[in-house]
Amino acid sequence: MDIRALRYFVETVRRASFTQAAEALYVTQSTISKMVRQLEDEIGAPLLIREARGVHTTDVGQIVYERGQEILAGMRRIALEVQETTGLVRGTLTVGIPPMVNLLFTPVVQRFRERYPAIDLQLREATGQGVERLVASGELEVGATILPADHPELVTQAFGDYPLWVVGPGRSPLRGRKTLPFAQLAELPLLMLDEDFALTRRLRQAFRSAGFAPKVATHSAHWDFLVSMASAGLGYAVLPDPLIKRLKTADMCLMRLVKPDLKWQVGHIWPRERYISHAARAWLEVCDEVMNDRSGTGAEPISS
Repeated sequence: MDIRALRYFVETVRRASFTQAAEALYVTQSTISKMVRQLEDEIGAPLLIREARGVHTTDVGQIVYERGQEILAGMRRIALEVQETTGLVRGTLTVGIPPMVNLLFTPVVQRFRERYPAIDLQLREATGQGVERLVASGELEVGATILPADHPELVTQAFGDYPLWVVGPGRSPLRGRKTLPFAQLAELPLLMLDEDFALTRRLRQAFRSAGFAPKVATHSAHWDFLVSMASAGLGYAVLPDPLIKRLKTADMCLMRLVKPDLKWQVGHIWPRERYISHAARAWLEVCDEVMNDRSGTGAEPISS
């Protein structure tokens, strides 16, 4: 059914006049008559009784008029909701964030909420690989992870590179050293995050490239527990710079990991072949803006 013809018909019935309907809609009377006849042909029955003193509906026409008003009202609501959504004055966005990355996002969340207060922003916490799976499956539109991502169907956009540090007990014989070559990790008992963490995946790749298997003392899903065990002398933890800055390290051994100078690279991910909502695009832009303010370097622009 032609929505324009329906609109012309409803306006004609409302004003009981082709002439007045034409004036209200800024078209010619012949255009109104033609579109109403087209609608009658499509319905297969007369909709209007045309008389010298005006027009009024047939029984079929009355049904079309009543339902037509509902349809046109629905179309107006659609147009309004689309306008509100594209204008970011309504909507919901869920962003996946790993627990080790969430501390980077406080200023991003703050600015996003200030700029788009009507968007219902929800943060879903999962490991980096967990976020990747959720985004790849379509359960999440966008998320953050440690790069490189495992899923080739995901677009990645880096927004931060941070050095890795080796944290050990204060009484460690290594205390006083500023750096530690990666190869020397082979000699140390390591306290590592669980295998589902992207940082562990990154370290495993580096171990294989260096040609040794690490001596893993234990795993944990909580970085603060790893630090506690390191402080107690149970081993050494490898953690990224943003976490180190939150620690009280005066009584601990702290060395930057070098040779190779591995980085904890954090980035956003989203599906390569799926539509990205206006709210998700706004989130990516705000994140780029905030991280650019903090680091002085921006990310690649978001492609359409």
